[in-house]
Amino acid sequence: MGGYGPPTTGFSRAMKFIGDRLQKEFGDRIVVKYVWNIMDLGYRADDILWLVEDGFLSLGYQSSSYLTDRVAELSFVDLPFLFADTAQARAAMDGALGKTLAQAIERETNFRVLGWYENGFRHISNRVRAVRTPDDLKGMTVRVLPSKIQARTFELLGADPKIMDLTEAIALITKDGIDAQENPLTNTVTYNVHKFHRFHTLSNHFYISRPIFLHRPTFESWPVDLQAAMQRAIDASVAFQRDLHVREEDESEQAIRAQGCEIVELDAGQHKAFAAAVQPIYQEARQTLGNELFKLAGTG
Repeated sequence: MGGYGPPTTGFSRAMKFIGDRLQKEFGDRIVVKYVWNIMDLGYRADDILWLVEDGFLSLGYQSSSYLTDRVAELSFVDLPFLFADTAQARAAMDGALGKTLAQAIERETNFRVLGWYENGFRHISNRVRAVRTPDDLKGMTVRVLPSKIQARTFELLGADPKIMDLTEAIALITKDGIDAQENPLTNTVTYNVHKFHRFHTLSNHFYISRPIFLHRPTFESWPVDLQAAMQRAIDASVAFQRDLHVREEDESEQAIRAQGCEIVELDAGQHKAFAAAVQPIYQEARQTLGNELFKLAGTG
């Protein structure tokens, strides 16, 4: 099983949770090995996709945005301000929307998707100035995930979005090569971005999930009892990871403040201004994706 973060992250701990549970149940019938951070081995973060799809790893996770170029339906959950809160987002991803998106991934890839980890709501950090309104983003270069909808969102907010892999983004941030990035607070701290960006705005603009995917031929070659046990272990690990994520976000906010950074908490009016600025993207999404995904998400 592989990922792209230190063994201390919630995602790595969730993988270990899966492995520990399976080893307890199956003993020496199975061997579990971990590659906590493929970037330590010279890979890019997005290489996790082909490493699993080609069977070099059995299981991995990655933000759904990395698959939008192959699975058009996934771009739906890149829409800004799609979910009002975490409870609504989790219900959608655990329900009909998540099932539909998993099936879409499996149609286009060599994956079997067994669950969704929570990357959570994303916020804006930058090295230039405090961001309280869309106008404050004008002219800023901002790294976004490989998603046309995410890039379009920041265009509508007046910024200059740059699609790039995490590996490249970290390198540029340390050299002041880009002005801003957007991530959950946990990721911002995990990758030490808060040591280079003074200004942080709790914008909650995207809610992103990470599908947990397995190399399909490997999974289907396993005995039925192991397949079922893997599904149960992943289900339990999702709850475990989500609980960790809530605590990690709180701890990361404290770490950002301790670094001497400024955190802007938008009031209702300021938040509404951001949501209003990106409204054209919804008409565009309905034209390309239709209305069914909106119904499945419970958003219209």
